[in-house]
Amino acid sequence: MPFSKDFLWGGATAANQFEGAWKEDGKGENVPDHIRGGTVSTPRLWDKEIHPDVYYPSHESVDFYHHYKEDIALYGEMGFKCFRLSINWARIFPTGEEDKPNEKGLAFYHNVFAECRKYGIEPLVTISHYELPWALSEKYNGWVGREVIDCFVKYATTLFNEYKDEVKYWLTFNEINIGAGAMGRIMSLGMHGEDGKPMFIMNETPEEASDRFTALHNQFVASARAVKIGHQINPDFKIGLMIAGQMVYPYTCNPADVKEAQDRMNMNNWFCGDVQVRGHYPYYAKRYFKDHNIHVRMEPGDLEDIKEGTVDFYSFSYYMSSTATVDPEVQKKAGNMFTGVPNPYLKASDWGWQIDPEGLRIYLNEIYGRYEIPLFVVENGLGAVDERSADGKFHDTYRINYLRDHIKAMKEAVEDGVDLMGYTMWGCTDLVSASTGEMKKRYGFVYVDKDNDGNGDLHRERKDSFYWYKKVIASNGEDLD
Repeated sequence: MPFSKDFLWGGATAANQFEGAWKEDGKGENVPDHIRGGTVSTPRLWDKEIHPDVYYPSHESVDFYHHYKEDIALYGEMGFKCFRLSINWARIFPTGEEDKPNEKGLAFYHNVFAECRKYGIEPLVTISHYELPWALSEKYNGWVGREVIDCFVKYATTLFNEYKDEVKYWLTFNEINIGAGAMGRIMSLGMHGEDGKPMFIMNETPEEASDRFTALHNQFVASARAVKIGHQINPDFKIGLMIAGQMVYPYTCNPADVKEAQDRMNMNNWFCGDVQVRGHYPYYAKRYFKDHNIHVRMEPGDLEDIKEGTVDFYSFSYYMSSTATVDPEVQKKAGNMFTGVPNPYLKASDWGWQIDPEGLRIYLNEIYGRYEIPLFVVENGLGAVDERSADGKFHDTYRINYLRDHIKAMKEAVEDGVDLMGYTMWGCTDLVSASTGEMKKRYGFVYVDKDNDGNGDLHRERKDSFYWYKKVIASNGEDLD
């Protein structure tokens, strides 16, 4: 069989999209708590002050905080080997600058890990998944401030010490490469937005871009320092990076389109991986910074930290691919900042994300050929509108088909020689979409009764994909029918 006997099958979530209980048991506010809900056509807005009459999806999410035993029991029923979750930074250090952690916050995750152990599920913990404490965003403009490095290292060190016997697999930052683009300023880097305006910002001055890349540099330093400390605390820890993965093809065989696709792969995919795996800034970054008049502020010792704190494995999300072209007319017709120029050979989801399982195989081969360290697909899935059928059940065959094709692509990549550790499907229980703030855009094997406006009793139901994935895990990826 292509997948190893210890292959880590499972599912993935993020606290701000899943956990809820935004002010319970000492938790502080974080940046997502200030971001409104939206839709595929209505942008999510960033508010400096939380308005009592406005809906903020992270405040309740789907309330894993009070449903964790039920949810993890469902994962156990499916046979999960691994559950990827994030820890909410503001639940441990409410402002990020306390000397001592919030004991009730620490206790909650001890309870979660105990439930995982009950079912033989290995936790994979993301330390920071778009969840900077609000106070650090306010005081330091998020990761632009050097002070946040020490706050993160204190936080990560606390987690490593507290859970050193309960967690083996760690990720420092979720989709760290989102910070390499302007749209990552608020969500990924916790920088200030414009009050009441969309959280995704597409245009910057060179000075603003310099701040953003300085913030990203500070995350590199913080991650590297945490990796070094984590390995000292428990040498058995496996600590990885996490990238928002996307294959970019040239739209045509015009050499200019080929170069455009190469440039996008470099800065959108490889840049952060090169820093965190190879331990130094890549050669092409110098030209990019020069051409865009970007000045990254570093301090003595930073590059040494980055060199010494490289990761153990490479994890990534994969949902779609895109194409790149220099033709302004084709670019204009595309009209979607998330999906890029549509590929005429591919179909797309209801949200315009092009479905490309073969691209996953290509991407796995590209990554492994570049770095030759273990890989882990920690997010993959189909956001869709799930409607109850006449028999009262959710027959999500479209999701099963999507996942089947991507698992087949992973199989082929393993046969190609790729060292693949595991696969955690995104949003295993329905949760709030990070990009749109919707519940309508569902990913899960488990349905949650909640709508875009926050209405619903939050009860859980199994979809057809629940039973299908149970068979997949039991057969170690052999039974895909």
